[in-house]
Amino acid sequence: MRLGEKLRTTDVDRSNQTRAAESDLASVHLAKRGTVSESASASKVTTDPLVELKLRAQEALFGRLGARLYDSSLSDEQLRDTVLEELAAIVRQEPTPLTSVERAQVVTDLADDVLGYGPMQRFLADHDVTEIMVNGCEDIYVERRGRLHRTTARFVSEAHLRRVIDRIVSQVGRRVDESSPMVDARLPDGSRVNAIIPPLSVDGPVLTVRKFAHDPYHADDLIGMGTFTHETVELLRACVRGRLNALVTGGTGTGKTTLLNVLSAFIPDDERIVTIEDSVELQMNQHHVVRLESRPANVEGRGAVAIRDLVRNALRMRPDRIIVGEVRGGEALDMLQAMNTGHDGSLSTVHANTPRDAIARLETMVLMAGMDLPDRAVREQIASALDVIVHLSRFRDGSRRVTHVTEVVGMEGAVVTLQDVFAFDYTAGIGDDGRHRGSLGPTGIRPAFADRLADLGVTLAAGTFGTPDILTAGRRR
Repeated sequence: MRLGEKLRTTDVDRSNQTRAAESDLASVHLAKRGTVSESASASKVTTDPLVELKLRAQEALFGRLGARLYDSSLSDEQLRDTVLEELAAIVRQEPTPLTSVERAQVVTDLADDVLGYGPMQRFLADHDVTEIMVNGCEDIYVERRGRLHRTTARFVSEAHLRRVIDRIVSQVGRRVDESSPMVDARLPDGSRVNAIIPPLSVDGPVLTVRKFAHDPYHADDLIGMGTFTHETVELLRACVRGRLNALVTGGTGTGKTTLLNVLSAFIPDDERIVTIEDSVELQMNQHHVVRLESRPANVEGRGAVAIRDLVRNALRMRPDRIIVGEVRGGEALDMLQAMNTGHDGSLSTVHANTPRDAIARLETMVLMAGMDLPDRAVREQIASALDVIVHLSRFRDGSRRVTHVTEVVGMEGAVVTLQDVFAFDYTAGIGDDGRHRGSLGPTGIRPAFADRLADLGVTLAAGTFGTPDILTAGRRR
């Protein structure tokens, strides 16, 4: 698939992107004349002859194509081919000596600036790159297979980087400026974007892009990557089809959203699903899906719609399933209430280091709702609402794996009782390649929800839970 097909979905997008590129060019020229604002004049403007060539070529391109850049009769592919053809002709006429490889690279870079996201474009098109981190205009890092790599790509100036950020956030109706210097947004392909600018970011604008696969991962893909086993998939499939309330937990970057996507694929097609997220990331395959997205406050500080508001509204939308992308605050109380009032089979994610920590975090977030509830009442709500916790960890070798499938048993005194149904065996050690040789396996404990699944007609293969002497990890905690 050509890059242009991923970047512009409407003629308005195309127009905005081209005008943004013109603004990039104008900002650099103004900075060189010393007539820009204080923030722009502080940006670093390089005098590299290659950069000067790019500026001249960009200006010549706008002069040659003009309104054709806004021609709605041209497809994205045709527009990109036209831009590449014109740029190649312009660069050939330049007196600056270039090799054929350098000339091709200049043409590609210019096309990315005009039609895409500048130096980031090549990494957005690279399927091996899972995350892009821009630390100011001169440092761009990428993550490949769980490891960070510094690249040679650079933005021309801070003004150039700011224009790219503005281009991204404007596509989803958001803004980033001194009054709102932090923003969450998304790219047209669903990739998550976070931007933060001065004065909060001391060393210049910082942009972080977490990419999502154009073709969503399936359970078999995660089995192939060693995230979990076939037996674990069958258990989780049964839990989702049996309408158990599940919570996916783990640290930052462990793959919670990816796993939530996989679990949501197990939901039958004849159910109405309502998803609630800060920024739409879930890629649902079912037909009957309603997607809700929170909204930040406007310039006047009004109009904000929080996740909690959407959860309460979702209860009036006759949902069979409610999926909350991530629980971060007081919406935890509303989510638990929904799970306890007939909305079985709900799914969500929580940042936590262990399943036990996830319970503690939920308690804290319920208190953030502003309700003066006794600790025991909160824990009883949690124990009654949740059925299973799936925990992910990111290992030192960069791999992401499910390390616990934990049942929420109930209450013992004032403590929420948990027991591991599947647990990762760390005793196998680390191989010569630096990768953990252990695997996820049953603990030998048959969970209480197995009878509930059987009553609903959801069957599990014999031996799913192993034998009692497999591991000693399966214990009540």
